[in-house]
Amino acid sequence: MDDPLLARAQAVLKRQPIIDGHNDWPEALRGQYGEGWWKVDLKADSRTFAKPMHTDIPRLHAGRVGGQFWSVWVPASVSGPEAVKQTLEQIDIVRGIIARYPGDLELAATAADLRRIQKTGKVASMMGVEGGSQIDNSLPALRMFYALGVRYMTLTHVRHNAWADSANEPGRAAPLTTFGKAVVHEMNRIGMLVDISHVSPDTMKAALVATKAPVIFSHSAARGLTDHPRNVPDDVLPLLTANGGVVMATFVPGYVSRARQEWEAARAGERARSNAPPYSGLYIGQPERAEAAMKAWEAANPMPAVTITDVANHIDHLVKLAGIDHVGIGGDLDGIDSTPTGLEGVEAYPALIAELLRRGYSDKDCEKIAGGNVLRVLEAAEKVAAGMAGDVPSDMKP
Repeated sequence: MDDPLLARAQAVLKRQPIIDGHNDWPEALRGQYGEGWWKVDLKADSRTFAKPMHTDIPRLHAGRVGGQFWSVWVPASVSGPEAVKQTLEQIDIVRGIIARYPGDLELAATAADLRRIQKTGKVASMMGVEGGSQIDNSLPALRMFYALGVRYMTLTHVRHNAWADSANEPGRAAPLTTFGKAVVHEMNRIGMLVDISHVSPDTMKAALVATKAPVIFSHSAARGLTDHPRNVPDDVLPLLTANGGVVMATFVPGYVSRARQEWEAARAGERARSNAPPYSGLYIGQPERAEAAMKAWEAANPMPAVTITDVANHIDHLVKLAGIDHVGIGGDLDGIDSTPTGLEGVEAYPALIAELLRRGYSDKDCEKIAGGNVLRVLEAAEKVAAGMAGDVPSDMKP
């Protein structure tokens, strides 16, 4: 029997398609195919690839994706000019995908572009730099990334950089340095969204004080439900509301399920116990035995299920504390090894909207979460930038 709520969700997304905050498809393509990614048929079902993916063009349309921030990620272990170069290479992939499929994707520069393009059935495409280390402490590099289509930058990734703290490392005395505040100011001046996913709680708070424009969490969940360092603490959510920003709920299983988080930690511990070279581990130098031990552990400790219900629970919590006008969706698809059941790829967004309708959200509420809220934030950032048009570009150095 057809689900009437799914049909209603489709109608919601026809009026306001999904604008997702974070998708790692470009990196997934490069990781699997290297510079030969351009030979791959991106209209083929990517679930059939040697390493299946969560994204392809037909499934983007099936999921009613009208806007996507494509992540142009470089590992935090890469620094200096090499990080800038690799970021440019990632940007080249995104722009190359758009150029190859002009009937399906179009580069968007503004919120007005997003509104126009999503009405055509295409995927309005912007980019997000996932880590402030990717500018190599260069504000000119930041400005050039913007010129190429980058519309947000995550202040850190999984390591501290010279001017902002990551959630993955112990905090420092200055969670956002003077130069870090200058980076935020320059992002405000040019109209680039400040993304505070991945940063420490103290850096979140410092960025919220420093910014003149609304910020985003491009892909985060609620720490009040799952105590993961990557999630947003409850005491930050009211500050986000006051700022006018948006937290884009993610699908990462270990972020939305405490049971999965604990299982992943236990598995990592078991892997280290079995094989932690060069000096520790029961089976160092014996990869076959180490792998057999891991398979035995996983058979005895089944991976906890994570479902669409868990993601919706996080949306409920975020809405409760931040408000319906401050929540969006940032799946992190193709940046994760597994997904919650029911959210296996970009085609599944209507199912998430149907789940929210099932919980009593109105059609208008769902339109806001689907894309309306992040559109408002982008428009607000553009207005701030227009108001700062008389400011000269910053020449500050760290």
